Amino acid sequence: MIRLGSLAGYPFEGPRLLAGFTAPALPAVYAILYVPDPAKQEYAVTYVDHTADLSTEGLPFRHPRSPCWVERAGSKWKVHVATYEVPGGLASHRELIVQELCAVYQPSCNGQQFDQAWQDHWIAGYEAPTWGALGTGRQPGQSRLDRDPAANAQDGTGA
Repeated sequence: MIRLGSLAGYPFEGPRLLAGFTAPALPAVYAILYVPDPAKQEYAVTYVDHTADLSTEGLPFRHPRSPCWVERAGSKWKVHVATYEVPGGLASHRELIVQELCAVYQPSCNGQQFDQAWQDHWIAGYEAPTWGALGTGRQPGQSRLDRDPAANAQDGTGA
């Protein structure tokens, strides 16, 4: 298992050598990886996508982007795949995960890239009115009747 993504990440199965991979018929997000420096054994993400049926994606090497993967890794024997079945996920959930992974890793073989930058004007400088301590408007030890003479007249104390 490998975790990909921001914060805790998503638990992807793998990585497995792509050359020996038989894709199951299931919806998933998949990442194509390689090891840029064999001494470090750290993976780099070179492509991310999602599908409703992994077995129809042309994996291992009939996928339209596979030449890019092999070129980036240096050999088809250095290309790996990791998959994530999104629990209860729809295509829209898988797409959001792909966009996040693309923003985090900027995979070179993806045609579309996403920026993870945040701009303040998207939400502006909003301040919630409840940012301070909540209170009753009374001083400690003061009752509601001590503070509001009209309330005294209503409850019959007449003070």
